[in-house]
Amino acid sequence: MNKTLLLIICDFLLLNLLALTKWEKAEPPRAAQVAAAQQAAAATPAVNADLVELMRISLEDEKSTRTQLAQQLASTQGSLSEREKNLAALQQQKGQLENSLAATQSTAHELEQKYTAAAQEAGLTKEQLAKMQRELEERRAEAERQKQELARMEKQNTEARQRIENLNVAVRVAEQEKQMLASNLTEAKQQVEVERQERARVQEQTVQLAQGVGQLAEKSGELSKEIRDNRPINSNLIFTDFLANRVQTRLTTRRPGLFGPNVKDKDAQTILVSDGRHTYALMHLSDTPFSLTFESPPDYDLIAGKLSRGAFNAPVKELAFLALDPRLVVLPVDDSLAALMGAKIYKLAAEPFKFPEAVVVRADDGKYGETPFRIDAANPGYVKLDNRIVTRLFGEFSPKRGDLVFSKSGDLIGMMVNNDYCAVLGDFRAAHTLTAGDDVVQPKTGATFADLAARWQRLPFKLQ
Repeated sequence: MNKTLLLIICDFLLLNLLALTKWEKAEPPRAAQVAAAQQAAAATPAVNADLVELMRISLEDEKSTRTQLAQQLASTQGSLSEREKNLAALQQQKGQLENSLAATQSTAHELEQKYTAAAQEAGLTKEQLAKMQRELEERRAEAERQKQELARMEKQNTEARQRIENLNVAVRVAEQEKQMLASNLTEAKQQVEVERQERARVQEQTVQLAQGVGQLAEKSGELSKEIRDNRPINSNLIFTDFLANRVQTRLTTRRPGLFGPNVKDKDAQTILVSDGRHTYALMHLSDTPFSLTFESPPDYDLIAGKLSRGAFNAPVKELAFLALDPRLVVLPVDDSLAALMGAKIYKLAAEPFKFPEAVVVRADDGKYGETPFRIDAANPGYVKLDNRIVTRLFGEFSPKRGDLVFSKSGDLIGMMVNNDYCAVLGDFRAAHTLTAGDDVVQPKTGATFADLAARWQRLPFKLQ
């Protein structure tokens, strides 16, 4: 609400309050008080004289006050009339303003309707314009495509004319070549006949040449094999090959003793060797718990063992003492177990005496070296190694029993049976065989080892 209008309304209400108040009805009580005072004064003129005077003065003051209030009321009524006029003028202006506002709202509504219609018309015009624009772009694209198609067709037409011209030239050239071919046909037939005869001669020569090449290839293969067989291998390579393919053996024996069973274990390093039919692990008797030096060979009640390589383990099922020398022991190995073991299976040297030197490898301490060897005519199954030469070349290393002896070709010759002689392997026939296993009940083995000891003692002294 307007502040001016609020003041006007407040003044108007105040004036109405003052105008509607009945001041005459408020006077009688005061007059009754005056009459009562006069009666009291008359009754008691002497005592209340001062009080009457005081009341008269008060009455005069009251009259003066009423006169002033009447004047103020007249003034207020005049102001109220003025303000009522102003209020009427303001009400008139308010009506005019309300009429003007209604007219303005009506005009705004009409303008809004016109704006909505104009916006709809403008939106429709934009859609039509966009549609026309799209149609124009499509027509332009179609015109460009037709232009390109026309250019392509013109290019094809030009190429076709060029091809036609080329074909015409080719036809003329072909006619000339046809004439030339017709003239050369006779000469060609003669040349074909000559070439047929020449081809027959060349084919005959080719057959002869192929036969010669086959013979040459066969001789070349034989020559390559002969070169490989006759080429000595470095001893370092032979020893490296041994380290990569050695097999661990462990044999356990038990025999009755005075104070209880006597159990003995023996570990050794060896290799797998084949005689062309079977595979064996080769050992010297000194690498086993057995001995041929007992005066009375014992009876073993348990013989067991295993072969190991890496994480692979295979039980020993049999021990064979070779007829070649009683100190050579072989452990037969199934081909399937040998394949699972993954170690190289050495071959026996086909010509053990081809090279004048041999490579000696000691399995237990990893020493090796080269040494000359000689054939012992009195003992054809053995060769003698030169200890002196090996000692001179390799310091403290000299061959001893149990050492492996390899040919310079890398194949196995045999094993040292003592410090001087090597048994040349070639025959794996067994003089005695023992079955091994934890659950095998051994027969009386004393007789077997007594026979092995007797065979050993019958050997020449230099071979013992």
